[in-house]
Amino acid sequence: MKKPELLAPAGSFEKAKIAFLYGADAVYAGTSSLSLRSRAEMKDDDLANTIRYAHSIGKKVYVAINIYAWDTMYDEIRKQAKMLNELKADGIIVADGGVIDVIKEEAPDIDIHISTQANVVSAHTANFWHKNGAKRVILARELEKSQIKTIIDNTPMRLETEIFVHGAICFGYSGRCFLSDFLASRSANLGDCAQSCRWAYNVYAEETNNPGNLMPVEYDEKGTYIFSSKDLCLIKEIPEIIDMGVDSLKIEGRLKTEYYLASVINAYRNAIDDYIRNPQGYDYTKYLKELEKTKTRGLTTFYFNDRGNKDFQEYEGKQYNPDYEFGGRVISYSEDKSVVEIKNRLKVGDTLEILVPGQIEPYIFLIDALWDSETGEKIDFINPGKIGQTVDLHIPIKVEKDWILRRKK
Repeated sequence: MKKPELLAPAGSFEKAKIAFLYGADAVYAGTSSLSLRSRAEMKDDDLANTIRYAHSIGKKVYVAINIYAWDTMYDEIRKQAKMLNELKADGIIVADGGVIDVIKEEAPDIDIHISTQANVVSAHTANFWHKNGAKRVILARELEKSQIKTIIDNTPMRLETEIFVHGAICFGYSGRCFLSDFLASRSANLGDCAQSCRWAYNVYAEETNNPGNLMPVEYDEKGTYIFSSKDLCLIKEIPEIIDMGVDSLKIEGRLKTEYYLASVINAYRNAIDDYIRNPQGYDYTKYLKELEKTKTRGLTTFYFNDRGNKDFQEYEGKQYNPDYEFGGRVISYSEDKSVVEIKNRLKVGDTLEILVPGQIEPYIFLIDALWDSETGEKIDFINPGKIGQTVDLHIPIKVEKDWILRRKK
């Protein structure tokens, strides 16, 4: 049984460190200007630090230059490719044929990974990319499991396959959508998607005999978010995915919080390791329980199990969890008082859950006291204010820097 890579998003250097802490084997990030998440906080210096840090702990970093580039962008593409070659990135994620040619010229030592934006949906296409220098193909999210298996069985062993297992699904085919550019002049294919598919829409019908007279189309309480999809979740399907020989399991979310990353990565890390260790004892429900504490929308298996599946529409437009939220991040620990960077309001009596790396069950405790980090005075509650604001509290088990705390609302 081949153990797949767990690949996590890294929208910043700090998020990359959290991803590695909670079990990611590799992370993917963008350059400062040439990926499909241009709003992620990953500057060139941060990217360099991420790659150096990853290599120091035996991990990998793949870098996305997966835009569909205009001619005016190629000078910058060459510059970024040279930088990545010098930094010894482990792979460059690309979709545009012109960009691939530049990567071959300027970063000949770096593996080429074909982005999901390239819509690889067949072994024929995967083999085409392999002949043209690809080390890995990131398969389209729209594939059903038998199609994925066919691709794996009909491509060279040395061509790696990667699939998404968790995260947001785009309204556009494999992310190639023009809706945002049309409505907001922000191109998704150039890394600046306004997520127009998540907006609420009203639909009107025009009377045939009375042009210009618009009649609103009525909807029930679930009928306005007509483009928004649920989030992909293949935690139950982990045994099938591993057994079919997928090389890398990818989590979406370079713009997500450290809390989201820690929760989701930890769940999939434990799921993969537990199945490898004891295939017959695999119980997906305990991992799903953790994932549901962080979900922002409904969860779906999309087309993985059934091409006819229609249960992936998110009609409520929900973008929060009613029961749990990001409590804080450990800055330092002592038996007396630990320092925590707060992310939401904390008060004495709150229930906190410690996300323990490598352990699926969180450690649960009540806040029995709080101290102001600056004055040392006892306080009953604290609200987030300035960036990096901290509070002192007693944590009953030994924790380490950057461990994440979840607050039960």
